[in-house]
Amino acid sequence: MSKFLIQLTNEIKSCSICKSHLPLGPRPVIQVGDSARILIVGQAPGSRVHETGILFNDASGDRLRAWMGVEKDVFYNQNKIAILPMGFCFPGTGKSGDLPPRPECADTWRVKLLSHLPNIALTLVIGQYAQAWHLGKASKENLTETVRYWRDFWPMAIPLPHPSPRNNIWLKKNPWFEAEVLPSLKKKVKSLCN
Repeated sequence: MSKFLIQLTNEIKSCSICKSHLPLGPRPVIQVGDSARILIVGQAPGSRVHETGILFNDASGDRLRAWMGVEKDVFYNQNKIAILPMGFCFPGTGKSGDLPPRPECADTWRVKLLSHLPNIALTLVIGQYAQAWHLGKASKENLTETVRYWRDFWPMAIPLPHPSPRNNIWLKKNPWFEAEVLPSLKKKVKSLCN
């Protein structure tokens, strides 16, 4: 890793800019390496990630790795895959799941980090908050439509629903996702990870 990226990562790990808003306190969790070819952009770490310090260390991660067609040794290799949630810390829980990512992370760190990941050839943009930031006005009227028109962003980016078990109903209602999107995703990931 470059000296600057190491320094930036250390600054992020000690960040407490939104400390007063975090019920479990700050614990920024990211995975970066300047040779990474794939960038995964999620929402924010859950409580389990806060405990373990390992991103996607749950059923959502199992599903995401299956979607990508990779094992844990590849997924957690920072030289192949960078993982930058929109919020780096667990934001707390609301009425229908985890709260949205805190905006301070994107405002403070995102552009700096992305400018030091020069080899990214594919960005997996997971969920509405990530899609709003990374795809901007190119996003469609809702997450389903944005994912349905994934080819508009291909081959540099691919919008995805969250791989959470909470989205099982969405996956059943949208069988085209597994039939059309996942084969292309797996093929591209394989080409970038070899």
